Amino acid sequence: MSNDEKDRFGQKLHDVEAARENEWARKRDQELLEKLRAQKNAATCPECEQKLVPDAEHGTGGLVCPERHGAWLSWDTIMKMLDRLSRPERK
Repeated sequence: MSNDEKDRFGQKLHDVEAARENEWARKRDQELLEKLRAQKNAATCPECEQKLVPDAEHGTGGLVCPERHGAWLSWDTIMKMLDRLSRPERK
């Protein structure tokens, strides 16, 4: 076997190993994303453990406990609320 053939064979082995690693990483990323989506969809109240529901009534975009134990807001939502409060309404 010539050196050129050995180099090509070594490169093929390297390519196969890289492809296997990429496939493993893709599957692992997919599992992590599914886990994060499940956690987001399964947000529960720490006091009564009921599923939190979106608060569309006040237009905040947060989640509230159906038993009124609290409300949870994202940082973006808090910033929007502060911005809204800092501007006086013009009538």
